[in-house]
Amino acid sequence: MRVTLIKPRIGTSDDTLYVDEARMEPLTLSVIAGLTPPDVDVRIYDDRMERIPFDEPTSLVGITVETWTARRAYQIADEYRQRGVPVVLGGVHTTLATEEARAHADSVFLGDAEQGWPEVVADAARGRLQPVYRASPGVAQSRGLRPRRDLYRGKGYLPIHLMQFSRGCPFACTFCAVSRYFDRRLYHRHIDEIVAELATLEKKIVFFVDDNFTANPELAKELCRALIPLKIRWVSQGSIDMTEDPELMSLMAESGCLGHVIGFESLDPEAIRRMGKGHPNILHSAAGPYARQLEILRDYGLQTWAALTFGHDTDTLDTVKRTLDWAIRQKFAFAAFNVLTPYPGTELYRSLQKEDRLLYGGRWWLHPDYRVNATPFVPRRIDPDELTRALAEARHTWSRPLTILRRFLDFRTHLRSPYRAGVYLTYNPLVRREVRRKVGLRFGLEPGTASFDQYRSADAHSH
Repeated sequence: MRVTLIKPRIGTSDDTLYVDEARMEPLTLSVIAGLTPPDVDVRIYDDRMERIPFDEPTSLVGITVETWTARRAYQIADEYRQRGVPVVLGGVHTTLATEEARAHADSVFLGDAEQGWPEVVADAARGRLQPVYRASPGVAQSRGLRPRRDLYRGKGYLPIHLMQFSRGCPFACTFCAVSRYFDRRLYHRHIDEIVAELATLEKKIVFFVDDNFTANPELAKELCRALIPLKIRWVSQGSIDMTEDPELMSLMAESGCLGHVIGFESLDPEAIRRMGKGHPNILHSAAGPYARQLEILRDYGLQTWAALTFGHDTDTLDTVKRTLDWAIRQKFAFAAFNVLTPYPGTELYRSLQKEDRLLYGGRWWLHPDYRVNATPFVPRRIDPDELTRALAEARHTWSRPLTILRRFLDFRTHLRSPYRAGVYLTYNPLVRREVRRKVGLRFGLEPGTASFDQYRSADAHSH
């Protein structure tokens, strides 16, 4: 029996196939491969950089679906089903938009694969695939499961290993699909299992893909203590309230933490309050928003990736300019200037739907006219197209060579060591290229376009 696992691409731009140069390992697929019985032949195909051999014989196809890749995932699923190959779809988007996904699959898996993937494979082998499999969210890689990292070889991923310590987040942000999926619960792996897995890795750079690495400070401290002897370097995602715990900050720095993705989202306390973020009070400071917390991050040399969102009910076009100026002054290593995105199943989505403010028929992720980073709803105080253009200009300004150099000149973070300087100078140009290449990117492959015909003809020729 053969099982084929697929990571879909986002889509295409101007009739050109988009190849993601900043692609990281598809951890989800390697975990599912690790869950598959050892007597089953498993193949992984990453649509972000290689063509999918649709005519290669296989018994079952599994596709992980994110909202951004849903349109492409459904196209891939349809291609296989036309060939009589059964398809199972899974992922957070499948769980939050189940009926939509069912129209493109023989089976959908709702919840975490660790709780039931072997059953799916066994049913497929018997020709008894069930239309729906349900599992509760839970601990990642339970019972010491190891990902099949051998399946990454030769695919040109960035030199950084993806791992997971925890799942979930205690905050109830109205825009967050993760909070909705995990119902504000936290699930942690056993620390000895993480240490044992780290010992098997070739590279000593790790990205913990946790939704909020510091959500349970005591467990985070325990893991950091275990990481110190391993001499690794690592990054993750964390909440700004981590700066309130000096012991946690010290242990993270000592254990090799380079920095975190931090969801600042907005500089407006009222916007933070409305989104349910949980820490609007820390914005109130005579020295400026997050001033004390940012000083603490610099004290420990942490390089920050600032996640910022725009289109909140309190936002105006001036909000974009003021936030961009602030981010440049803070000399963040990276920053994402994102439109506030209504993901299906979230409180934000339901609210905008009730107010009839959703654009693209309410399903922007499937609409053929939608482009990456476009505004998919009507903001309260900004025209949607004006917000899209303002954010595009902010990204352009942020990634200009002179702006990159200006942000680089910080001896407490980027110039703290040659390694940190190297990280900054290596990844900023890479991110700059990727941001520019996503301009005009449409989801999926549009039938009738040159890129679609090129993809199909190349696949047919290869077989």
